[in-house]
Amino acid sequence: MDAEQRFTLVADLLAEMFELERGALRLESNLYADLDIDSIDAVDLAVRLKQMTGKGLQPEVFKTIRTIGDVVAALGPERST
Repeated sequence: MDAEQRFTLVADLLAEMFELERGALRLESNLYADLDIDSIDAVDLAVRLKQMTGKGLQPEVFKTIRTIGDVVAALGPERST
């Protein structure tokens, strides 16, 4: 899955899970400041992404995620489990 496909997956999932406007989601959107996602929501997102992709986020990577772009990068082949 390339970066564009990962972005589409993440953005669609965010829109569905948190009732966000899909068209307003950008790579630079901050999960916490812009989208009002809290830490529990972020864990729920990580769990759903692992179910959908089979790729988990390493705890040290998960702690550094702030934007949609960070999530997309973390799901890339170089940073997945």
